[in-house]
Amino acid sequence: MSEEGAVVRCDACPVLCRIREGRTGACDRYANHDGRLVRLDPLVVTERADARVPFLEGAAEWSGALVREPQSFVTGIGASTTYPDYKPAPFIVGSQIDGIDMVTVVSEGIFSYCGLKVKIDTDRYLGPEQAAVRTGGEQVGHVTTAEYGSQMLSLGGVRHLTGGSKQEGNVTCQALLDLCNRKPVEVQIDGGSTVMLQAGAAPVVNGAREERMRVGCGSAAIGIFAKQWHGHADEVIVVDDHITGVLTEHQAGRFLDLPPSGIRVRGRKSTPGRYFQVAEPGLGWGGTHITDPLEIVEKINPKVAWPGLRLLMVSTTGEDAAWFVLDENLRPAPAPMPDPIAKVVDRIAENCEPALTTVMFMAGAGGSLRAGVTENPVRLTRSVKQALTRVTCGGAPVYVWPGGGITLMVDVTRMPESSFGYVPTPALVAPIEFTLRREDYAALGGHLGAILPVQEVLASARLRREPWREANPWPMEPGRVLERS
Repeated sequence: MSEEGAVVRCDACPVLCRIREGRTGACDRYANHDGRLVRLDPLVVTERADARVPFLEGAAEWSGALVREPQSFVTGIGASTTYPDYKPAPFIVGSQIDGIDMVTVVSEGIFSYCGLKVKIDTDRYLGPEQAAVRTGGEQVGHVTTAEYGSQMLSLGGVRHLTGGSKQEGNVTCQALLDLCNRKPVEVQIDGGSTVMLQAGAAPVVNGAREERMRVGCGSAAIGIFAKQWHGHADEVIVVDDHITGVLTEHQAGRFLDLPPSGIRVRGRKSTPGRYFQVAEPGLGWGGTHITDPLEIVEKINPKVAWPGLRLLMVSTTGEDAAWFVLDENLRPAPAPMPDPIAKVVDRIAENCEPALTTVMFMAGAGGSLRAGVTENPVRLTRSVKQALTRVTCGGAPVYVWPGGGITLMVDVTRMPESSFGYVPTPALVAPIEFTLRREDYAALGGHLGAILPVQEVLASARLRREPWREANPWPMEPGRVLERS
């Protein structure tokens, strides 16, 4: 930071804003206060109660207090950055855990190489694979391969942030920032649907809120519920865009010695009782375009079928179901659904998990950010891969991908509220922490002279204290952090 009269220059990112007194920089994270550059957001510290009984740990060390002081973990949220990483990270925190000297390097990374993997629990057709995903008319990502019961989007990435127009970069950055901070974002998919996305909330497809993630494909549903249909239905067809199941042809039906029904569905037969491409993808039954399930019945063999044959057609979520009985002309006639059949349809719904939108932040932390940790960056990468260094984002556990660099992925709902910021380059700012033994920190060439005791950090910084999320592993847990591979 340099001072020029009433103007200060912020060096927290490459933009190098010149900020007048009483004003903020372009990212709204830094301001000029009385000629000094100050960070507006407080440093977030998460705390958890120590459940151990103090006097059982050794009477000689017991102070008489009935409970211990809460354990504190300094996160990168509000820590500031060191970009372009020519100096140690903003906070290098020293602490002692069960008699072991520990170090946590705390920073906020500026990530141009970042994006989101978004999992949407729905069978509805969102759009063709590789189709553009847009916000405000600008492409911010694309549809990627569907997974079991979910549609997947890949959003952001350096090409959309910096490789296109300035407007594309800004719109992409804002969409990523909002999704990471768990705000709703509406996207439009070329040749497909409009979807409202929000981390941890049900997706809304074309204005309709999704309630259930399918129990499985049509074939899986046959396998799960075949015995429960036995004796109550003569044929069951589970409609699914991917694999439609037909009970009497399926191995589960053969195991139960069910006679053939003579009902043949459209599509490409894969193996007995399993059919692909019975209909076009869409927003109807089982992720197909149909609203009348009988549309997928290709023919009924009069030499095999019989009047009175009982037919259930049901979707993979149980949201759509219809009961038919073949008349004298072997035509399916709608009929009231018997209670035993309705019970199994309800059980399909019961076995469907709530539909959610999952937002995974993915970024490459293998660049110059490492210089804020050590003078020899490759040693940090090796230490992470050897499980000597634990990486967290806002205290939340991350998955570090194999291969070169430190490519990490984290569920944003496991992080504290409003963990993410941005810089107008454009890029996202995300908290990141590296926790390891002090001896290991010294071995990788860490900035030992910059280590501050945790008590000093807690006393000197403006803090926002938050309770620890018990679903997350404690980053300082000796059994996890200190374990040698």
